[in-house]
Amino acid sequence: METNRRSFLTIAGLGALTAACGGAPAEAAQKFPFALSDAEWRKRLSPAAYRVLRQGATEYAFSSPLNKEHRAGTFTCAGCALPLFSSTTKFDSGTGWPSFWQPLPSAVATDADNSLGMSRTEVRCRRCGGHLGHVFDDGPRPTGKRYCMNGVALAFVPKA
Repeated sequence: METNRRSFLTIAGLGALTAACGGAPAEAAQKFPFALSDAEWRKRLSPAAYRVLRQGATEYAFSSPLNKEHRAGTFTCAGCALPLFSSTTKFDSGTGWPSFWQPLPSAVATDADNSLGMSRTEVRCRRCGGHLGHVFDDGPRPTGKRYCMNGVALAFVPKA
């Protein structure tokens, strides 16, 4: 019994570590209009933003100050400043991550993400390829989509 428990805890711990650290960057094989070397990305981004945007990690739920951002404005990519979401499409999904029902036109790219034994749709910045989060089909009208984004992958620009 103890061996099985130890094995389970080891496997669970490795799974959590993989999820927290992310895997290989999905954008590595693709070219994007805004590209930097790994060293330049590390210099430009905070360690947390680097892990999310460049390595596909996920921040802890309810950890982003952007969850409580309700001013009019635009949410941009923290990596390249591309405008991604209007504040008019933000909603409280209760999940702990900033959520939107629609991105701005031509702002994001999506790819199949079959990591961690799940089938999801990854959302990335169209310009730099940075990992933003995932989109799900359980959002509000009018789109029915929930773009569940990592707050550390976003910056907020208030409307002037």
